[in-house]
Amino acid sequence: MSSHDPLAEAAVHGPDTPAPAVLASSGPASSRAAKGLEALPPRVLRQIRLSELQSERLIGWVQLAIVLFFTTLYSIAPRAEGSSGFNFVPLALGAYFLFTLIRLVLSYRIKLPDWYLFLSIGVDVALLVGLIFSFHIQYGQPPTFYLKTPTLMYVFIFIVLRALRFDLRFVAVTGLVAVTGWLGLVAYAVGAQMGAMRITRNYVEYLTGNTILIGAEIDKVMVILTVTGILCAVLYRGRALLLASAQDHAAAADLSRFFDPAVARSITGSAEDLAPGRGDLRTASILCVDLRSFTATAATLDPDKVMAVLAVYQRLAVGIIEAAGGQVDKFLGDGILATFGAVVPSPTHAADALRAAQGICRAVRQEQEGFAQAGWPGVLRAGAAVASGPVTVGTVGTGARLEFTVIGNAVNRAAKLEDANKAQASNALTDAGTLALARTQGFDAEDLEKRPGQSVEGLSGPVDLVVLA
Repeated sequence: MSSHDPLAEAAVHGPDTPAPAVLASSGPASSRAAKGLEALPPRVLRQIRLSELQSERLIGWVQLAIVLFFTTLYSIAPRAEGSSGFNFVPLALGAYFLFTLIRLVLSYRIKLPDWYLFLSIGVDVALLVGLIFSFHIQYGQPPTFYLKTPTLMYVFIFIVLRALRFDLRFVAVTGLVAVTGWLGLVAYAVGAQMGAMRITRNYVEYLTGNTILIGAEIDKVMVILTVTGILCAVLYRGRALLLASAQDHAAAADLSRFFDPAVARSITGSAEDLAPGRGDLRTASILCVDLRSFTATAATLDPDKVMAVLAVYQRLAVGIIEAAGGQVDKFLGDGILATFGAVVPSPTHAADALRAAQGICRAVRQEQEGFAQAGWPGVLRAGAAVASGPVTVGTVGTGARLEFTVIGNAVNRAAKLEDANKAQASNALTDAGTLALARTQGFDAEDLEKRPGQSVEGLSGPVDLVVLA
């Protein structure tokens, strides 16, 4: 690093002064749902499109299950008495099975265009209307006969089925097409019966004879339209929540990539609204890692090589930190700031942090070939330091801009101890108090060099140092 160490500057504001270590940030939410799909990022849109594709496949499977159920039921049930005409049911079931199967296969091969989905709605309703129409032929009755059939109720299956897509257009079209089909049946029945004057206002006569009660047909149409309208209203609100949830999910996923997953979960899973001034006091350990002379050497290299070397180093360090139970909360150039027991309380935070410090130094020494292949000239060396103590974990900032931070003397001490590696000609340091705590937590490394009463720049008074590597 250069003489102006960004890692130390992020953690230190003066000798023994508690300093914030930024873990994650949060800003005001945008009005995503109100703006619709066009307001969403392309990656979120891709997730929504994938969900819609899966919904279409689910609709196809449900339709196939329905037609197979009714085919099985029709094949084992005795034929209704009084039917002497041609039976259209097998043809209708067969045609619907074939169309549903084709639709299901296509949904796995291509993205079904909207026009095909609307055509599918027309086919669904047309088959149902055609089947209902055939009843007066099958049973040798006037057209008014089919107006009393309970088969009309199956139209609600088609309407509700379209709700799986979370797109109110398809529900609305299904309802309107169903109403149009039923009004067509009513119009045909009225026209066929006009000469016989079979339209009645007598409800008993309507139920017991082949007559038409206009009010009853209006009731059916109103029920279909009402159910369709309510479902559309539900879907409108549900889709708004879906869009907001999709972007929130993507934001949480992105947050987990930029920050440690435990930190992201503490933000997105908070039971209360995040607000500045809230925090918890915990005993934790802070690990600071830095590369020696990185800034000066990196200035002589191509940016691609610099980033490639950092990628190798950070992959090693992050893997070791996470395996030891720590959370990486900040990358500062070639510096890394990690916490143990701060975000998630841990009874072994000090021991885990010391093991991570030793592991990182060892891994960097062993990975010289990888650094050379990435473009680093010479030997790459890492320095690390660990300090333990009480820290405050919480949010600071304003209502519009928050930072999830760890504040405490341990942060300051870890940064200063890491910088002291240069003066001590060591790779990893801690203090005697942190080592003693780590030993009570199971840290059993022997033959560690102790350097009592050392002066550390930025810290007041002598410090009993322990060389970890």
